[in-house]
Amino acid sequence: MLNIVLFGPPGAGKGTQSQKLIEKYGLIHLSTGDLLRSEITQGTELGLKAKKLMDEGLLVPDEVVIGMIETKIADNRSAAGFIFDGFPRTVPQAEALDQLLQKYDQGISCMIALQVPEEELVKRLLLRGQTSGRPDDANEVLIQKRVQEYNTKTAAVADYYAKQSKFYAVDGIGEIEDIFAKNCEIIGACQLA
Repeated sequence: MLNIVLFGPPGAGKGTQSQKLIEKYGLIHLSTGDLLRSEITQGTELGLKAKKLMDEGLLVPDEVVIGMIETKIADNRSAAGFIFDGFPRTVPQAEALDQLLQKYDQGISCMIALQVPEEELVKRLLLRGQTSGRPDDANEVLIQKRVQEYNTKTAAVADYYAKQSKFYAVDGIGEIEDIFAKNCEIIGACQLA
C-alpha cells in the first residue's frame, strides 16, 4: 500500500499536487482541512469548535483529527493507499499516525515536502482568498500567523521522517507539471525501497 504524506505550508500547492497524485496512483485523499471544512459546513459541534480555532489561525486538537482519519482509513481498507495532505503537523501527530497505520498493518511510504518562500505563500493565499471564499485566505495577518504556526510546529515533523529515511524536499516554485514529475520520481523510488 502506498501512503504518502504531502507536506508544506499553506499555499505551497499541496491541494494541486494531491489531486494529480490521486489520479495517477489511485489514492484516497485525506485532507484534514477538507474533513474539518465538511464538519463546519454541516454545522456539527466539532465543526463550530474547529471554525473558531481555524478563524484564529490555530490548529484543531490532535485527538479530533486522528479520530476523523481513523474513520476514513477503516472505511477504505481496500484502497491502493492514502495521501495525507496537511497532516501530520506535529511530531505527536506523526507518532499517532504511525501507531494508527500499524493497527491496519500499514506505514508511511514517504513524506514529500513542497518548499516555497514565505512571500510567495502570502501572495498565493491572498489570490486564492479572492475566489475561495475562505476568510483565512483573505486576511494577510491570519496568513502570516498560519505560516508562522506551520514553521514553529511542523519543522520537527520533517526531522521525524528524515530519521526514518522517508523525507524528500521538492521545490514548490515552478510549473505544476515539473513539480508533479519530481514527486512521481520520489514515489517511484519509495515504491522500490
